[in-house]
Amino acid sequence: MKDAINIDKTSIADIIDYGDEVGLDEIEEIEQRSYQVIQRLRETVFSPDKEKELRRTFSITEAAEMVGRTPTAIRDAEKDGRLPESAKDARGRRTGYTLEGINKMREVFGTLPYRDTNKDEVAIIPIQNFKGGVGKSTITVHVAQYFALRGYRVCVVDCDPQGSTTSYFGVNPDYDLTEEDTLYPYLSQEVDTLHYAVRDTYWDQLKLVPANLSLYGIEYELAARLPNNPKLLERLRTGIDTIKDDYDIVLIDPPPALGMISLSVLRAANALIVPVRPATIDFGSTAHFFTMLIEALRELREFGMEPRYKFLKILANNMNEGKSAHVEIAKMMQQVYGSQMLNTIMKDSAEIDNAGGRLMTVYELEGPMTSRETHNRCKAYLDAMCEEIEVMVRKTWPSHRESLRKEGLI
Repeated sequence: MKDAINIDKTSIADIIDYGDEVGLDEIEEIEQRSYQVIQRLRETVFSPDKEKELRRTFSITEAAEMVGRTPTAIRDAEKDGRLPESAKDARGRRTGYTLEGINKMREVFGTLPYRDTNKDEVAIIPIQNFKGGVGKSTITVHVAQYFALRGYRVCVVDCDPQGSTTSYFGVNPDYDLTEEDTLYPYLSQEVDTLHYAVRDTYWDQLKLVPANLSLYGIEYELAARLPNNPKLLERLRTGIDTIKDDYDIVLIDPPPALGMISLSVLRAANALIVPVRPATIDFGSTAHFFTMLIEALRELREFGMEPRYKFLKILANNMNEGKSAHVEIAKMMQQVYGSQMLNTIMKDSAEIDNAGGRLMTVYELEGPMTSRETHNRCKAYLDAMCEEIEVMVRKTWPSHRESLRKEGLI
């Protein structure tokens, strides 16, 4: 990774004399050097054309498990032409299946897990906390990719001006986007549908509505216009309505503050996941979050827009097992919140941190970045967390109830 970020060896200290005051020119220099690092990262961790791609492939055994059929059934479908044969190396060995290829198998075998759009409501789930640093973006992207691996049609709506989720998908918020590519035109009532903002990602069946700093501007516009037009808080919900038929799951990464966009997210959502770090300060902020959430919902109710959520779950995230306070607070959270807690506690993992350093997730790694044991343990926790969310979503879909019964989940 050191080679990935080699830049001009002249340091900021060589340019800025810290005996003098620091002004706009010096801050601009720091900004430009920051972007140099980002560009070097892009050139190293993205594909040669600077577009990210999902390089991970799946063996026939993995494909069979994902599709819900046997390896023999896959081979037979390839032989009779229902499926294209897997790519092979010079020795004739299968090189693995892509996610797109696996979804083709699901289509052929009838195992795509889509909701019934005539019966089932699209799941609109923000990973919501008004406090920063709780892992919202990291959770959002991992959950989105998990659902995509499972064959669902997913759209991620990035509402955070910082654009961290957008960056994970290989889009530089500041270089690759203008405000016209974000929610800005729709929230400012310039257009009537969100289709313009939806873009493909390098994950099959996973789309993105990106974000950048321009969303800070819409916060002020909405606040100024809200007294005369409270229906502006409906805009995000109605925007998602224009695209919802194309998706099973819509995940939202909101801003880490309570403002007009966050109110719009709360109005648009029909379920909530609340990530909390099990540390003393963060746990204290959770009570404040619910106070602010209540105030926000009351404000929406005054406008005739009180939402109802199919589920609300608290996720203990980024717990450090080596810190006794983290362990004790996690236990206390489970006692206090009971069934409102996800059963899975996401533990702090170097695998997530190292993958994030390459603008990647654990789900797209081709191999462990730490040890295989650490990688497998981390993935097991991620899978458990996402499986809980998946089951909760499926329980809201009438068309999935018979399958859930057969699986012993209801």
